[in-house]
Amino acid sequence: MSSMEIGAAMFAGVIVLLVLRVPVAIAMLLAGGLGYAAITGWWPLLNTLKSMTFSKFSSYTLSIIPLFVLMGEFATRGGLNASLYQAARGWLGHRKGGLAMATIGGCAAFGALCGSSLATAATMSQVAGPEMRRHGYSGALSTGTLAAGGTLGILIPPSVILVIYAIYTEQSIGALFVAAIVPAILAILGYLAVVAIYARIWPSEAPSAERFGWERRIALTRKVAPAAIVFVVVVGGIYGGWFSPTAAAAVGAVAVGILAVANGMRWAGFRAAILGTATTTALVYLILLGAELFGVALALSRMPAELSAQITALDLPPLAVIAVILLIYLVLGCVLESLAMVLLTLPVFIPVVLGLDLGLTQTETMIWFGILVLIAVEVGMISPPFGLNLFVINAMSKDVPMGQTYRGVIGFCLSDVVRLALIVLFPGLALWLTGI
Repeated sequence: MSSMEIGAAMFAGVIVLLVLRVPVAIAMLLAGGLGYAAITGWWPLLNTLKSMTFSKFSSYTLSIIPLFVLMGEFATRGGLNASLYQAARGWLGHRKGGLAMATIGGCAAFGALCGSSLATAATMSQVAGPEMRRHGYSGALSTGTLAAGGTLGILIPPSVILVIYAIYTEQSIGALFVAAIVPAILAILGYLAVVAIYARIWPSEAPSAERFGWERRIALTRKVAPAAIVFVVVVGGIYGGWFSPTAAAAVGAVAVGILAVANGMRWAGFRAAILGTATTTALVYLILLGAELFGVALALSRMPAELSAQITALDLPPLAVIAVILLIYLVLGCVLESLAMVLLTLPVFIPVVLGLDLGLTQTETMIWFGILVLIAVEVGMISPPFGLNLFVINAMSKDVPMGQTYRGVIGFCLSDVVRLALIVLFPGLALWLTGI
């Protein structure tokens, strides 16, 4: 078997193992290890694993991951989702579809502290879901809004997936965070527009709630103002060069921890946050090790380089190649978890993208492509019939048939596709604030 065939077999093997519900870290370690051994032998594999494990896990840069995970755990255990939702509801709830709009706003604010799509969707559904149903919102709009709003957790900085993408591609974490700001704003505006259109077409499914007085609105806003300050300090501090991304993550974790305690988190919540952080970090680190071995084995097989050369030889327009890659991400997003999908495909797609003449520098290309991948991943997570966010939300709304959830999320998917097309055609939307 040639090296090229070994590389193709590795990639297919990972997909098969994931379909069989083997954990992604184990799937990548198995496929990468067997592929590496087939190309170089068993002793080189063991030597590589020994040095790779130490060099990977002793990296100072990786310490940013547990810090941002801890920040999200504190936000979740401290019940900050309820406060953020109530503040958004105070300003928007009295409008047609206002509670759904407030849910989008609450998801965006919570995502800025959490950095996880599934966590944002799951925690916000506990607060906003019952509230929307109590006011007569349809199952389609309520579950569709929660599923779509949850995706903001991986787009709005700080995003764990952006951190991992930056580490993998050796790009600036701060630049990627800043690059995500305009696409995130476009996402929020697009989702709000979808809710407004939905409420106009089916007004009975999106009634208005009671209007809050100005005094109560201001009180609710003051309560969550510190969370907004934390976001500005963390992202602004990285962008302004006040401190490194790792130091920013530490500042954010401590600040959100203080907010969580002020919001009612006690020892049990603190302990759960620490244990949750340890569990998630161990899982992410094992996935990173599997992805590293898988990527090295793929590089040895020369499959990515050969694939890049073959695509370049086809003389297709660069944007057509990008469109095909994004379409693959949309399909994979329906069946794979977001982090697994990104780490599985980057070793294959990065050489292809760097081989295209896009009129951008290598750094600009990598940052722009990272934002595109992130958006494509989030679209896949809410795309019927297998989007993971759809199942999470539907499982928590047992009285809503899955068909209604599919119907409710279609408008948000269309909004995401339009946003994705805009950023493909106008890379400046992602690169404008980076100053590159």
